[in-house]
Amino acid sequence: MGRNVQEEDTMSLPRVTVWNEFIHETEHESVRAIYPEGIHGCIRNFLKAAGHDVQTATLIQPEHGLSDEVLDKTDVLIWWGHVAHHKVEDEIVERVWRRVVAGMGLIVLHSGHASKIFRKVCGTPTGFLRWREAGESEVVWVVEPSHPIAKGLGPNFVIPHEEMYGERFNIPAPDELVFLGWFEGGEVFRSGCTWRRGRGKIFYFQPGHETFPIYHQAEIQQVIKNAVLWAAPQDEIKPGTEEVSFTPAPPVMALRNTGFQAVEGLHDKAE
Repeated sequence: MGRNVQEEDTMSLPRVTVWNEFIHETEHESVRAIYPEGIHGCIRNFLKAAGHDVQTATLIQPEHGLSDEVLDKTDVLIWWGHVAHHKVEDEIVERVWRRVVAGMGLIVLHSGHASKIFRKVCGTPTGFLRWREAGESEVVWVVEPSHPIAKGLGPNFVIPHEEMYGERFNIPAPDELVFLGWFEGGEVFRSGCTWRRGRGKIFYFQPGHETFPIYHQAEIQQVIKNAVLWAAPQDEIKPGTEEVSFTPAPPVMALRNTGFQAVEGLHDKAE
């Protein structure tokens, strides 16, 4: 099960599972040359170098590599997907969702914005945005420098080549906007956003097109390492016991019994 993950210097680091659909790297030599161990392997390597216990999972594995046994050993799940969102089984999405609301952290990268799990987290059709693949540079501005995910960064950093993402990005208003991306064509994009669902923390980070060596860049690695620490659960993850529930509004009769009187009507003219 998930562990109590508190201060980095006094407790063990969060355990991470990196999920990648792992299709581009197997089908395209140009992508494989950049990520010979897959995008998940690249992320695994720099997180392991930082001291994390890291496992990986891919689409073609049984249960997409996300069995209950794997998730029992996961404090933070990182998700990268692009061309096979529709192949992810709904049962696995529901399993991950239950873990998130119970406290597991979720970090969604780049084109994972259109994944089933991110759509479920946001409750909106998150696949809608503008895009252009032209190898333009992106300036990532740190708009919330005091946020833990921005630790160790300057006012901005530059990604030499990236796929352009532009607004409107069909997400609910973030709890926190940490990064704002600006592209050569003049477009801007909410490139680093956080939310909370139940006990879980979610971070979406836009950079990461597969044909560019973005996950080899020091600033990108710093953001992901920071995000893992931020998203880690503060208490033990207990899936299935942390249901999202809502208290129903009191009935009209109950209000009357407390001395209030319900009034209703229709405004049919300007006041």
